[in-house]
Amino acid sequence: MAYLLPKLGLEQKNNIMNKIGKQFALLLIAGILGAVIGVSIVMSFNKNDKISSNDNPGKLTKFTVDQITLPTFDFSAIAERITPTVVHIKTTIDAGSRENPHSGNPFFDFFDPKMFQYPQSGSGSGVIISEDGYIVTNNHVIADADEIEVSLHDKRTFKADVIGRDPQTDLALVKIDAKDLPSLEYGNSDDLKVGEWVLALGNPFNLNSTVTAGIVSAKARSIGILGGGSSIESFIQTDAAVNPGNSGGALVNVEGKLIGINSAIASRSGQYEGYSFAVPSNIVTKVIDDIKKYGKVQRGLLGVNITEVTPEIAKENKLKSPIGVYVADVLSESAANEAGIKNGDIIIKIDDKEVNSVPELQQEVSMNRPGDVIAVTVLRNSSEKTFKAKLKDFKGNTEIVIDQSDELRRELGAEFTELTSTEKSKMGIENGVRVSSISAGKMRSAGISKNFVITKIDRKKVYKVADVFEFLSSAKEGVLIEGIEPDGSKGYYGFGMSD
Repeated sequence: MAYLLPKLGLEQKNNIMNKIGKQFALLLIAGILGAVIGVSIVMSFNKNDKISSNDNPGKLTKFTVDQITLPTFDFSAIAERITPTVVHIKTTIDAGSRENPHSGNPFFDFFDPKMFQYPQSGSGSGVIISEDGYIVTNNHVIADADEIEVSLHDKRTFKADVIGRDPQTDLALVKIDAKDLPSLEYGNSDDLKVGEWVLALGNPFNLNSTVTAGIVSAKARSIGILGGGSSIESFIQTDAAVNPGNSGGALVNVEGKLIGINSAIASRSGQYEGYSFAVPSNIVTKVIDDIKKYGKVQRGLLGVNITEVTPEIAKENKLKSPIGVYVADVLSESAANEAGIKNGDIIIKIDDKEVNSVPELQQEVSMNRPGDVIAVTVLRNSSEKTFKAKLKDFKGNTEIVIDQSDELRRELGAEFTELTSTEKSKMGIENGVRVSSISAGKMRSAGISKNFVITKIDRKKVYKVADVFEFLSSAKEGVLIEGIEPDGSKGYYGFGMSD
């Protein structure tokens, strides 16, 4: 409802309005003065008589503006320093090294299969770890690549060679011919805490030098992307935005040190949805050092089948809560068996590090090489027992054994698989070995492509992979390779082994 003035003369109305205006102005000035005086009194009280929860725990704590320190999250200095250490990786798979995409379609049988084979390209990221051009990336970024191109932050480009790969951790090491490069220092991923700030650097969607920030959401995550078995999955989970193209990029802490290599995202759409995963830097350090020193990863094995401790297992073992890792089976002639570890034991420590999940145990054991002795503490019949286990490799060796074929494999730039009886029958041959992947090396330079089947080397029949290395390692000069191309035609290649 609106209030109306009574009917008065014009002069009377003006007099009334002037009086009201003067009264309102006086009230407004009085109000302002009162507010100023009140604020001054309160500020004086707070300044001279601050109350803390320790002084008077029964009352609420009062804070003044000068007591409040707002957090600052300016990562610009770190980003500026580390961005030049992250590179863009582009890969190309030649048409001839790929299977015919229309194989089995009778319509396309009327045409030359090579008409429908196209080069395939991919991209990812990498991290410079030394001034002389060593770069860490994901194995899945460069797997099967015929050509690898690295673009630096300063826009220079280089061809890269594969030094080594480790599918079990999804890591790879490549090298470019460059000097005085900015490199990233390793941090200790074991020191990471959940909730700690991290930065992710990479090249998502081919957008060079992208920086995102988030926190560590969890540690020692296993998400089942590496195929299980002997694969090592102990990922750092973060909520930093990671998208396709970020793979192989850096995860760094607020000190600007490398604490992970970004590897995967959990997504239904294929794009970032809040979860990303990185290989911890401590695993990266071990794997890359092994590749540089030995040509392949030297992984010590305990020789047990393990599983998480469930509430049922905890109850059976009279545990207050599920802790440790349950030993479901001890393999014969394994390091664990020889040390005295038994089925049903619950492993609670590797050396002085507590382990409460399968990924944690796998990570701690994987940090060792064959021949290393570790202390394994278990719970057995509610009592703690500690055993000394001398780790072995896959072949049962307790010493580091360098396969001589590794150096030859890198020189050739190829991997090989043996054919099944069905494959040989389909191709109408009695022997042969398939080139399963190919990268920079003698074979690619000679023109050999992926899926080429080697049937003879210097007129000697090839039946198994070992034959390839035996025949080529004994060759002193040039060699002749005979076989079958992916399209079914015969192929002949020659190259030198002495240069």
